[in-house]
Amino acid sequence: MNAVLEELSSQHLKGKVRALRLSLMALLTGGHILLEDIPGLGKTTMALAFAGALGLSFGRVQCTSDLLPSDITGLSVFDRTEGRFNFIKGPIFNNIVLIDEVNRAMPKTQSALLEAMEERRVTVEGVTYRLPEPFMVLATQNPVEQVGTYPLPESQMDRFLIRTGIGYPPEEVEKGILRQGSIRDEILHIPPLLQHDDLVEAIRAVREQVYVGEKVTDYIYAIIKATRTHPLVQTGLSTRGGIGLVDVAKAAAYLHGRDFVAPEDVRDVVHAVCPHRLIFRPEHEGVDKEHVLNAILKEIPLPLT
Repeated sequence: MNAVLEELSSQHLKGKVRALRLSLMALLTGGHILLEDIPGLGKTTMALAFAGALGLSFGRVQCTSDLLPSDITGLSVFDRTEGRFNFIKGPIFNNIVLIDEVNRAMPKTQSALLEAMEERRVTVEGVTYRLPEPFMVLATQNPVEQVGTYPLPESQMDRFLIRTGIGYPPEEVEKGILRQGSIRDEILHIPPLLQHDDLVEAIRAVREQVYVGEKVTDYIYAIIKATRTHPLVQTGLSTRGGIGLVDVAKAAAYLHGRDFVAPEDVRDVVHAVCPHRLIFRPEHEGVDKEHVLNAILKEIPLPLT
């Protein structure tokens, strides 16, 4: 798995190592990732390269204000020759689904993603269809102050295991892009770097073979409890958020070649898993969530294992 990351980050996606690594962690744990940044930084290119390198099917939805739920899930079309309706699957029926600019879609359309993200299935006209395995939504979100955006509801934000940015590329990398142009065509021809069975085995190993000890569990619970009792926070981490923190820490340990979670694994992924789940009190909405989490982590001693 690390070889895939090294190949992508060294050859095709220089400067996007962290976003790629977090995307792989989300995939290994069955979660979804939200990339929040300004347009034009290569989020779509990264998603295409990620799916291609892993040999997974890829679907893309460009969100607009007139996008309908059926544009994501699919719809039934009447076939005159057969005299019956046939279901035409939408782009959600892929392993990696890029939901581009998700917060430009109307709330009703955004809600169409909830069942797919949580239950790994889609129900259309009373019929339920299973989604492929593995399945991951990789959504991008524009900053909320941009024109034509709709804030994601808390219930949908909570469906995203990880939220991160992608950032501007390093200076030399960006200069290379300016000289050589877009690498989108090159990305489309990336050969699979991993067999499907190996990916399935890695997902199973993260779920079943990475051990979480009692001291690490106590450390995670201390972080959860601190978010719930912090004076600036109205709603801290839920139990689902705590499970997500455990899962991502297990993926981090696996990528480090260990079969057990160390406290450092937890500390390293807190800022990717927790901030978007915290709801601050109205009078403190402008406070930086990252700073609050840093203060919480400083107050909780790292256990010795």
